Amino acid sequence: MRLGITFNHVLTETPGPTTASLAMTAADRGHEVWAMGAADFEYSADDKIRAHARRAPAGSYKTPQDYHKALCGPRAQTEKITVDDLDLVLLRGDPSAEINRRPWAQTVAMDFARMAIRQGVIVLNDPGGLIKARDKSYFQLFPKQVRPRTLISRDREAIKRFVRDEGGQAVLKPLQGSGGQSVFLVKPDDAPNLNQMIDAVSRDGYVVAQEYLPAAAKGDMRLFLMNGSPFQYQGKIAAFRRVRTGGDMRSNISAGGKLRRAEVDDVAIKLAEAVRPKLVQDGMFLVGLDVVGDKLMEINVFSPGGLNSARMFEKVNFAEGVIDALERKVGYARSYGRNFNNVQLATL
Repeated sequence: MRLGITFNHVLTETPGPTTASLAMTAADRGHEVWAMGAADFEYSADDKIRAHARRAPAGSYKTPQDYHKALCGPRAQTEKITVDDLDLVLLRGDPSAEINRRPWAQTVAMDFARMAIRQGVIVLNDPGGLIKARDKSYFQLFPKQVRPRTLISRDREAIKRFVRDEGGQAVLKPLQGSGGQSVFLVKPDDAPNLNQMIDAVSRDGYVVAQEYLPAAAKGDMRLFLMNGSPFQYQGKIAAFRRVRTGGDMRSNISAGGKLRRAEVDDVAIKLAEAVRPKLVQDGMFLVGLDVVGDKLMEINVFSPGGLNSARMFEKVNFAEGVIDALERKVGYARSYGRNFNNVQLATL
């Protein structure tokens, strides 16, 4: 299998452990794995999609960090490859990281990947679906029963009214962004500071005002879905819990949250089933659901991370299960030719 994996920037940015683990696992199996950044693509005059790409030296790597170090090292193979000749491309860039520093880079890998699909390259998650999901408004397209009450607005008075209607307690966060940045928990005694909170969030665009879920005090659960269903490998479900530390309302690991083992109950399975039709319709191969109580806080479709955290608790290498699935999809494409489109292949 000839596999391409997109990063925000290959050399200057360390990818998440999940992305590096997927690349390392595929390479360890003998697959040809090429890494590309958002600035590396080219649409050539001969109508081919090409990219300046890097490939780690052949060898057995102990950790994802070792693999990435080798990928960026002097012994790495560098080549201008024809993306159209790859079997499959994994889109693992994070558009939210580019909002301020390189706005043009947010969707560029998806745009080039959409053109490569015309030549039979499988692209996951489906770039058309990802473009629909480029901000948190995508979440509002899922069934109402799985979502907290939500307002999306830049109208200060409308936001303040929503907070009052919620009893003075709500969550404010930017429409675009990730990692718990610019997220505020408004409490009833925060009324004098509410204007400043709204200003801080609206600096980056629209404000998402959301019902506060008391169960969030116990943290949240990241549950992975693959091919539209809870991701199981060797009888284990890929999931883990994140709990808060101190007085910080955010349970994101990047915001200081702590990891715990997850118990995936019937409530979480029902939530996964409720969002399955839309995810399948949009060609979402690998997704991370953030579950709080009986609601979803977010649906992560761009490079969802944490498979190594789930591995730590469940003692199975979920990256192997992902590569198994990629191999099957490439096999389907070779056997059936172009009888399945990219969206269909994404969740087969």
